[in-house]
Amino acid sequence: MGTLSPMKKPSLEQQIGQLFIIGFQGQSVSSNHSITEDIKLRHLGGVILFDRHLASKSSLNNIVSPEQLRKLTNRLQQASDTPLLIAVDQEGGRVNRFRKDLGFHETPPAKELGDTGDLQLTRQSAVQTSQLLKDVGINFNFAPVVDLNINSKNPIIGKYGRSFSKDSSAVVEHSKIWIEEHRKAGIISCLKHFPGHGSSIADSHLGFVDISATWQESELQPFARLIEGGFADTIMAGHLFNQLLDRRNPATLSSEILQRLLRQQLQFKGVTVSDDMQMKAITSRYGFEEACCRAIAAGIDLVVIGNNICYDPDLFNTVRKALLKGLEASLITEERIYEAWSRVNDLKSKF
Repeated sequence: MGTLSPMKKPSLEQQIGQLFIIGFQGQSVSSNHSITEDIKLRHLGGVILFDRHLASKSSLNNIVSPEQLRKLTNRLQQASDTPLLIAVDQEGGRVNRFRKDLGFHETPPAKELGDTGDLQLTRQSAVQTSQLLKDVGINFNFAPVVDLNINSKNPIIGKYGRSFSKDSSAVVEHSKIWIEEHRKAGIISCLKHFPGHGSSIADSHLGFVDISATWQESELQPFARLIEGGFADTIMAGHLFNQLLDRRNPATLSSEILQRLLRQQLQFKGVTVSDDMQMKAITSRYGFEEACCRAIAAGIDLVVIGNNICYDPDLFNTVRKALLKGLEASLITEERIYEAWSRVNDLKSKF
């Protein structure tokens, strides 16, 4: 694995490669595996790992055992000429990629920790999670959820106990501890799902989600306070439509939400991350390739494509070419690409 060279401006294709985190199929990778070629030849900046492979209905995928996972992450890093982002969704509870039946220790869901009011229990869970990630070579955790548990029947947040609390102060205090312990282990954290998913009555995995009638301005408070306190490594935008904030676009594709609200009003300086661009909230209404271009143009710095709901080993090459066409058609500018690359490069340098 090489080191970053912040003084040398990379080529446009190198910059584009660093703006994506892509999923792949397999418990191991060879030199001619599609993801290895993406990293080596197309400068892919990150990967995301899953325990299952939904497209093939397989109960096993990238995560099988601690020893296997260490070998996999090591091979992935060796393929990259810059430090590779290796990401996972490891919140605890139901959102858990490290299953007990595979030999890993489980951690409780955020709601269970929040309900106890015992911050020490959250610290213990965060230590256990971050040390596990460090041990197996993962450096980016798409957590904590900082959505407020406003709607306890929310089908994707409340139902699964993914929020610490409906009280923003409690969410902030538990999240700070989570982030502190991850930082000690050299793990990047991610606040999600901006501008707030806790009040919704629908699941963005399954289709278009309009939160206009349920969203409350208080849902911005955890993000605002964690940004102000210096605890926001990265922020994930949700595929959430809110006509109070943007009358045309969901957050992932909205410059109003990403630039005016998040950057200008809340003064966030770090890396913005998309939710999985294969989720039906996007694919049911927008062309997949066009949506990836529009997300970056709107202000997303890191585009996440799980490549798990449906699988294509050539997916990154397809998206990369779409982005180059987007540049030719002036859907995106080279300045926006470089701005996003610079933020991602700074993030890698810090960790």
